[in-house]
Amino acid sequence: MIAASRQPQSGRVAWITGSTSGIGWAIARQLASEGAAIALHGSKAASATTEAQLAELHAMGVAARYYALDLADGEAISPLARRIAAELGEIDIMVNNAGIQHVQSVLQFPPEKWNAMLAVNLSAPFHTIQACAPAMLARGWGRIINMASVSALVGVANKPAYVASKHGLLGLTKAVALELATTPVTCNAICPGWVLTPLVQAQIDALALREGLDESAARARLLGAKQPSQAFVTVEQIAALTSFLASENAAQVRGAQWNMDGGFTAA
Repeated sequence: MIAASRQPQSGRVAWITGSTSGIGWAIARQLASEGAAIALHGSKAASATTEAQLAELHAMGVAARYYALDLADGEAISPLARRIAAELGEIDIMVNNAGIQHVQSVLQFPPEKWNAMLAVNLSAPFHTIQACAPAMLARGWGRIINMASVSALVGVANKPAYVASKHGLLGLTKAVALELATTPVTCNAICPGWVLTPLVQAQIDALALREGLDESAARARLLGAKQPSQAFVTVEQIAALTSFLASENAAQVRGAQWNMDGGFTAA
């Protein structure tokens, strides 16, 4: 059990979408370590993995539950928010982390992929904000944190829906931040570059196998010229930044697009 003096989020409830792996799971663990109750979320039914994750969160001394929902079903988001509030308490920290990707030229990009990516990457955060912000305002405190990307700041070939959705998410962040500027509820976005997640590690492994490279060479090839630091962002670093944005010290950070990209957008 973590000492109360080190639990700045004690009594808060955090809902992190897409939180069963990678960035989302790191954020869930970080906020739980600070005392927040956690609403874990994924698109599939609970598994042995999610049960083990819940056990880990419970061992930290916090309440935690898992909620399965396909975020493409926008009409189901508000009812889920009400369910979380009934079972864990009103949502204080909303982290819109879930996202999907498809890489293909705009000329061949399937319309159904476009629609699905905008639904999950952009419309879902709109729905969660609409569902959670009123109670945050009523209670006089709230944090909305949107996981954007460097793709919210630059164009990337063969990722039309991802780039469009992340640019849109950044616009949504700024609009919400301005609407709530005189309230105790903040809205900000994190814009990571290459992050070393299991999905990216799989890309490294595939590249190494395909090109006959060792792992370090494959990592360097993947980072290329786009991440000048030649080092991956870690999920723990993103979780720490999320923790800051959810803290009292970030009360006047509003509408920010916080890059964590190893210099990607500095050039």
